[in-house]
Parts: sequence; structure tokens; C-alpha cells
Amino acid sequence: MLAAIDLPAPVFDYHALAPEIVLTATILVMIVADLAMSGRDRSLVAQIGSFGVLAALIPVLTLAADGNDRVMFNGLYVVDNFALVVKALFLVAAYLTILLSVDYIRDGDYHQGEYYYLVLTSVLGMVVMGSARDLLTIFVALETISIPTYMLAGWRKHDVRSNEAAVKYYIFGVLSSAVMLYGMSLIYGVVGSSLLSEIARASNLLRGDEPLYVVAIALTLVGFGFKVSAVPFHFWAPDTYEGSPTPVTAFLSVASKAGGFVAIITLVYAGFFGSSTAWQPVIWVFAALSMTVANVIALRQTNLVRMLAYSSIAQAGFMLVPLAAAAQGGDAAANALQATVTYLLIYGVMNFGAFALVIAVARRTGSAEIDSYAGLFVYSPGLAVLMSIFLFSLAGIPPLAGWFAKFAMFRAVLSPIDIGDGVSAAEWWIVALGVIAAVNAVIAFFYYANVARRMWFEPAAEGVGGAIRIPPALAIGIGLTAVAVVAGGVYPQIFAKLGEMAQFAVGT
Repeated sequence: MLAAIDLPAPVFDYHALAPEIVLTATILVMIVADLAMSGRDRSLVAQIGSFGVLAALIPVLTLAADGNDRVMFNGLYVVDNFALVVKALFLVAAYLTILLSVDYIRDGDYHQGEYYYLVLTSVLGMVVMGSARDLLTIFVALETISIPTYMLAGWRKHDVRSNEAAVKYYIFGVLSSAVMLYGMSLIYGVVGSSLLSEIARASNLLRGDEPLYVVAIALTLVGFGFKVSAVPFHFWAPDTYEGSPTPVTAFLSVASKAGGFVAIITLVYAGFFGSSTAWQPVIWVFAALSMTVANVIALRQTNLVRMLAYSSIAQAGFMLVPLAAAAQGGDAAANALQATVTYLLIYGVMNFGAFALVIAVARRTGSAEIDSYAGLFVYSPGLAVLMSIFLFSLAGIPPLAGWFAKFAMFRAVLSPIDIGDGVSAAEWWIVALGVIAAVNAVIAFFYYANVARRMWFEPAAEGVGGAIRIPPALAIGIGLTAVAVVAGGVYPQIFAKLGEMAQFAVGT
């Protein structure tokens, strides 16, 4: 007979797992409620989802007040300040998605209930991703994020563009998962463990000198490059964003993208950091190409959703810039993490706000073409002002929150460089990336300003006009994001403090 193996009992910290437990319970209640209301108005499902998301935020706040890091399952699952900040981001994104969806997803729609618990299932994967410190857990969390969004992208089942969006997203998503999983399998083969703490030890020993390990890291990051729609793996994003229901597009551009970024940050800081020669060039190329290619193509767009899609790709490039500078270590690594998280938070609120305005204006024009925004200030000045706020914030214009996101990015790139001691070759590459980012910030301003010009200075198309009625839920979503963008620009410490909190030790 085989001898019994004594394994340590798993440690369950129910307080640390409370956000995941509340979300899971909410999803189960939504499924039961949806079945119980067969043939009737299912809008109650959305209300259950919104209350469940807000309830899940409560343990996030209590855990933050407690201040202690919690480690479970032999280091596989960690609840620290970084995890809490990104979990709060995901839950707020889920709440905003529900607000944008309530009146967009038709009352009485047979599939309305399924829509909301697919959104929350994806958010559950994001919340798990924030605490994952193991390759397998990261992969499972990422697939939990992705699989529901494949179905959400094709929600308009009788719309050819929606079907195309779902198919393209699914095909590229499966391909990226395969590439990423192959890279992870090579890492396991080299290291002999899937725990990031063990991978960090191996990275410090190998220092990027093992060719197979370098290839494994590159393939893993390439897989996540698909997830965050970084160039040259961005091909799916414009068509998917345009063909998906607009609330789903907002969700993909913010929450799903943030999930990919959280995975990249976790892998780089908690696993690969010691082998910076393997991961830094990959991120440098992603950042430079994403900013440049996306911004140039965005200049030619005539559809606002497609323009925001390319804007989202370019913004991903801006967020990758500090990570490329993190390889210098020390304070540079901490500043880069703070800048990336700060940028991610600010990007989330201003991008959600922009898509909320797209939904609002489309209620009158029935179109997302940029030409349809002509004369918006004449017949709906309030919406024109709000849209201008979000567009100029995306461009990084003070005193809106976007300026601080750009400032944090440039500070993370340039502050570690001491010109008096001479600039090394590695630092010159970082300076070059900062210059590329500065040029692209100027390019981006032109296509954002072009939309504002049409709203403020061009006459409205014939037959378009009259007050636009904004449903209460959508109005709340617009109001919350607008307040966050304005307040965050005037008092940026709101976001800076969260960025400072979201730290974890390199290689742990």
C-alpha cells in the first residue's frame, strides 16, 4: 500500500476572501432570480447585481483599514494593498457597467439576466487576478475574465457586426491564451514551480542568461499583449469595440484591459523582475508601437467608437511606458508601479465617461459617427461640455485628471536619470521612450480636439436637435465619472494616494 502523505491543511481566511464570496453569492442569487422571473421584467437582476458589487466593496475597505497582508495556500493567493486597490477598481468598473447597461439592455429581454451575471462572472475573474501569485491561478483567472466577454461581445445576435466582433475577439483570445500558456509551460519546465515567489528566485539567479527562459518570458508577455490590445497584437480591438454593445465596449476597454495589466504587473514585479533583460525590451516595443501606430490610425477615424478603440490602444502604450523604466530597480521600480496604477485608475473613469456620453448622444442621433456630433453644443450644451471634459482629460489637458496620469508617467520615466553622472545606454533607451510618449501625447490631442471642434463650432445636421432625455442610471454613471475626472484633476492626490498604496515588494 502507498504510504499516506501528510499535506498541510489549506488556510481559508474568510475575511480576505469576502469580496470573492460576496460576488459568487450575488451571481448565484441573480441566476435564481432570473429563473424565477421567467417571462417577466428582469430589471431586478440588474439591481441585485449593483447591490452585490457595492456589498463586495465593503470587505475591500475593511481589509484596507486592517492594513495586514494576508497570504493563503502557501503563497498562491495574497491579499495585500496592491490587490485591494485593483479589486476596488474592478468593482467600481462593474458598477459603472451596470449603470450604463440598465436602459441599453431592453426591459423584458429574455437574455437580460444572463447579460448581468456574465458581467459579474468576468469581474469575479478580475478580483481573483488581483490576488493571484501563481501561474495557474493567473491563467484560470484570465480565462474567467475572457470567456464571458466573448459572449457579451456578440450580444446583439441578429447584428452582423456584433457577430463579427465576437468571432474576432474569440479567435484572437484563444490564440493569445495558447501562446501565453505555452510560455508558462516553458517557465515551469525551467523553474520547476508555478509559484511566482519561486520564479522570482530563479529570475534572480538566471538574470536573463538562459535562452529558453528568455523565450518563455517573451511568449508569456506576448500572450498578455493580446489581452491588453498592445500593438502589434491589437487587430481584434477596433472591430470588436465597434460591433459590441456600447456598455460592453466600455467594459472591455477598461475592466478587461485592466485585468490584463494587473497580470502583467504581477508577473513582472513578483516573478520576472530579476531577468529584466528578458522582459524590458518586450514591454519597450509594446509601448512604443502601441502609442505611435494607434495614434496615427486614430487620426483617420470617422466613427467615434473606433476612434476611442484606437485611443484605448494608445493609452495602453502610455501605461506600459513606466513599466519599461521599472527595470532600473530601487525607487524607479516603485515609482513605475505607482505611475502605472495611477494611470490605470484615471484612465478607467475618463474612458467610462466618454462611452457613457456616446450612449447618451446616440439616443438622439442613433449613430456613433463623428459627423453626428456636429452642433451638439447648440441643442444639448450640457452633454457637449461633459464630452469635452472626457476628451480633453484623455488628451491630458489640465485641470482635468488626465494631466496627472501623463505627469506621473513622465515622472516615472525621467526622475531616476541623473544627468550629472552621465546617461547610460540603458537610460538613453528610456529617455527615447519618453520622447516618443511626448510626441504621441501631442498627436492624440488633434483627434480628441477634432471631435470637440465639431460639437462646438459646426452646425447640427438637418433634423437633429431637441433635448436628449438621459435615463437616471446613465445620468448617475455620467455624473460619477465627471466628478472623478474634475476632482482628480484639481486634487490629484485622490488618485496618487491609491497609486502609492498599490505597492508590493519586488520578487515576493
